[in-house]
Amino acid sequence: MPVCPIVHLNGSFLPLGEAHISPLDRGFLFAHAAYEVTAVYGGRLVDLDGHIARLTRTLAGIDIPNPHDASGWAALHTELIVRNDLTEGLVYLEVTGGAYDARDFAGPETFTPTVFAYADAKALIGAAARDGIKAVFLDDTRWSRRDMKTTQLLSQGLAYRAAKQQGADTAFMVEDGFVTEAASANAWIVTRAGEIITRDLSPAILPGITRAGVMALRGKGGFTITERAFTPDEVVNAAEAFTTSAGAMVAPVTHIDGRVVGAGTPGPVTRKIQRLYYEAMGADIPAAAPWTLERA
Repeated sequence: MPVCPIVHLNGSFLPLGEAHISPLDRGFLFAHAAYEVTAVYGGRLVDLDGHIARLTRTLAGIDIPNPHDASGWAALHTELIVRNDLTEGLVYLEVTGGAYDARDFAGPETFTPTVFAYADAKALIGAAARDGIKAVFLDDTRWSRRDMKTTQLLSQGLAYRAAKQQGADTAFMVEDGFVTEAASANAWIVTRAGEIITRDLSPAILPGITRAGVMALRGKGGFTITERAFTPDEVVNAAEAFTTSAGAMVAPVTHIDGRVVGAGTPGPVTRKIQRLYYEAMGADIPAAAPWTLERA
């Protein structure tokens, strides 16, 4: 996943090697920062309005002034794409509390944000979407305001490391006997009756933008979607499971804790969701994801 050569820092577009952020920045010292990751497909941003709306809520929640309105954020993202000639991949954006002359927990009355963004060239519809991924169950040790997309990601980073050590790709996080999310994605199951279940929105989970995109497909797909907490046992006994995120979009989960989920291959409901979601973002399905047509 190569980082594109031109990045944005505090109003300037410059080579990555010339972008420097103060070691006294609150993002570095306190993880006092919000971030968003937006997909780019066919040179177009996917669901940018949703990402910027969530960024706005997070910034307000962590007391960082929003340095741009929606049109300003759109212009920044668009110029970064154009300058890097990016057709497919991701744009990462981070807004921190900025730097000042001390390491002070409270900080100044009003923060002057640091704004940093870069682009990654990456295939968004690839092997993980086609073949599925493996997961494990892990205790959820994250802070209690997961609905705000901040850079406090140590628990998620450690979850990915623990999953890799167990031969898996991700983790389903468990708290008080229920699954909250995957390590950095929303988690879903499909029951043997065909009902799709994902956790209801609350401070316990991030309101995923891709999650919202899948929810919007329920009418077109004829899906029955229930928003509620579900247990690890329900995952193990589900017909299908999948995750949603901007980076992986819709990723089938074929194994969890070494056990097969459903048939051990991406199921027909997940395939239909993938196909409809890819179509909505403008993908040429026979060329980009022909495997979604096999069970349509």
